[in-house]
Amino acid sequence: MARIEGMAAILAMTDLEYLDRAEAALKAVELNCDRLNETTDADIDNQRVGGMITLTFRNGSQIVINLQKPLHEIWMAARSGGYHYRFDGQRWMDTKGAGEFFAHLSREASAQAGMPLTFTPM
Repeated sequence: MARIEGMAAILAMTDLEYLDRAEAALKAVELNCDRLNETTDADIDNQRVGGMITLTFRNGSQIVINLQKPLHEIWMAARSGGYHYRFDGQRWMDTKGAGEFFAHLSREASAQAGMPLTFTPM
């Protein structure tokens, strides 16, 4: 965690920079869902309310992604647990080592959908 905290101090973002980057990430999630629904049988229902997106899969399981504005983080809740991501200057990385946000979302969504799905920053 010290590595991430050190990077956060070096790469401190303004609130506006955080919102721009975080909103771009949420928009990419929405666009990925649209693409996956058009090109696969995943049938992901994605609903956005403000800074939160809920992805619902055919089996009823969900992944919830939301912005944590005071912390400048993106949080993801999936069947496997909860994850916190901070921007490292290039991408959103988990604060406890679960990796990059879109790669991790791809793994979680694939597990919950029962088929391989790939999410990218677009």
